[in-house]
Amino acid sequence: MYPLILSSMETITIHPKNKEQASLFEQLAKTLKVPFEKSGKEKSSYNPEFVSKIERSRQNFKEGKGKKITLEELNSLWK
Repeated sequence: MYPLILSSMETITIHPKNKEQASLFEQLAKTLKVPFEKSGKEKSSYNPEFVSKIERSRQNFKEGKGKKITLEELNSLWK
């Protein structure tokens, strides 16, 4: 999301669908010497603590601290 300030009275918010579109709008604003601000990534609806645990778990698995189980092993846990 890139709000482009066209005058002291107007702000336009653009919602690019991908990085290429975002880059094009940014270059257009720079070419036209229009001040703009980047708002960053959309805020996640996930709890940051939960996201941290998942990222930590993925890192642990990459370091060999995880265990793969088969679908049959997983299903046997429910019986």
